[in-house]
Amino acid sequence: MSTKLKDLTVEDLKGLISKTVRETMEEVLEDLSAKGSKRFLDSVQEAREDYREGHVQDLDDLKDA
Repeated sequence: MSTKLKDLTVEDLKGLISKTVRETMEEVLEDLSAKGSKRFLDSVQEAREDYREGHVQDLDDLKDA
């Protein structure tokens, strides 16, 4: 059974909105913090180089290991 918007109370809706905004803000702050980190940026660059050079494994291979 799926809940429809019309079935929610005002408090339920406020709670959902509040939770969504809180989670989104946490993600944004985490992204900003990571992007300001030289270590993070270096790891992204290294990962991109590894990918370009073909140093990757197929996800299905990792799943079966």
